[in-house]
Amino acid sequence: MGPTAVEPDGTGDSGDTGDTGGTGRAGKAGAEGTARTGKPGGAGTGTRTGARTGTSARTGTGAGTRAGAGTRAGAAATGPALLRSRRGALRLVEGQEAVLAALLVALWLVLGLSTDTFLAASNLQNILFTVAPVAIAGIGMTAVIVTAGIDVSVGGTLAVVGVVVAKLVRDAGAGLLTAVAVAVLTGAVLGLVNGLLVAYGRLHPIIVTFGTLNLFRFVALQIFDSKQVSGVPGTLGLLGGGESGLSLGVPHAAILALVLAAGAWSYMRYVPTGRHLYAVGGDASAARLAGVRVERRQISVYVLVGLLVGLAACVRIGSGGLVGQDIGTGFELEVIAAAVIGGTSILGGRGSVVGTLLGALLVSTITSAVTLLNWQNELTQLFIGVFIVAAVGADLLRERRRRSL
Repeated sequence: MGPTAVEPDGTGDSGDTGDTGGTGRAGKAGAEGTARTGKPGGAGTGTRTGARTGTSARTGTGAGTRAGAGTRAGAAATGPALLRSRRGALRLVEGQEAVLAALLVALWLVLGLSTDTFLAASNLQNILFTVAPVAIAGIGMTAVIVTAGIDVSVGGTLAVVGVVVAKLVRDAGAGLLTAVAVAVLTGAVLGLVNGLLVAYGRLHPIIVTFGTLNLFRFVALQIFDSKQVSGVPGTLGLLGGGESGLSLGVPHAAILALVLAAGAWSYMRYVPTGRHLYAVGGDASAARLAGVRVERRQISVYVLVGLLVGLAACVRIGSGGLVGQDIGTGFELEVIAAAVIGGTSILGGRGSVVGTLLGALLVSTITSAVTLLNWQNELTQLFIGVFIVAAVGADLLRERRRRSL
């Protein structure tokens, strides 16, 4: 009597194999026997995992296939796990967003009661305009950090784009659309350089982008030619902080940041390629086995952050006047701080652009509060540093708790 038949679970649909046999719903194993019927062949028997086929019915992979590894069942087993992990991460981030929102409301109430000018229309407009470029670039930074990357070169990118566009509108008389197009394209090209080095150079993102930060800054200084760019016209005034940059008292730059954030939030939450970013940040190897094009996703987020930094540069120089050689200095710290304080995990796999917007607003509020209260400017960096340490510490504690479960 032959061995007891065992139905293999977790196998592929077709079970097509190479010369030595394989697995699948048909359970064919060539002349050696079948896993479904358990009937012995000439030299072997049907078992749960046939030794001659080198397959694993539970993982859905087999060495006997022409492809060599990976099956539909493997991806099916991996996909739900990644999705469950991402949903759990989103719940955690949303909780942190609620805490940030409550903290902002309390801070605004205290400042409104303790000062006469904090809730004045002019101060609120200034806060919104100041936060806009950080929030715009922060949207792209959130996507980068979610994939377990980081881009510390955004300050250098802002400098390059800023001086290029400033000279373009002043010397060539370029219009608004042309200037914005050049800014976006220049930023995207610089982001592409970072993306290619990270994805295919197999270098750590912080090393790559720290190097390109200095490279981009050098390029910007060469374009400046040791002189500030003065006499910049108000071509980009629609995005600037003047009267032409306001609608109903709200800066256009802030409205642009909200629209971009809404689009990025929807993309990362509901579009498959957007959800892939979380999978790449959570476990790039598992995401690759599940069919995610990891390198393509990595390149795309660096191009995105470069593109958005191009828009942020248009906001920064929108009011015209003078563009100094120090443009973009410290910008990377503001953007990264906004994303991290907003709950984006520095370890990757978790984050939300809504949290980044709140983080950017908190940083701008702190800066305004220190100024209005006539405190030392150094306290701004102190408070921001405390919030960053608290946010990173909370993230590490969550990660440790999750691993202990």
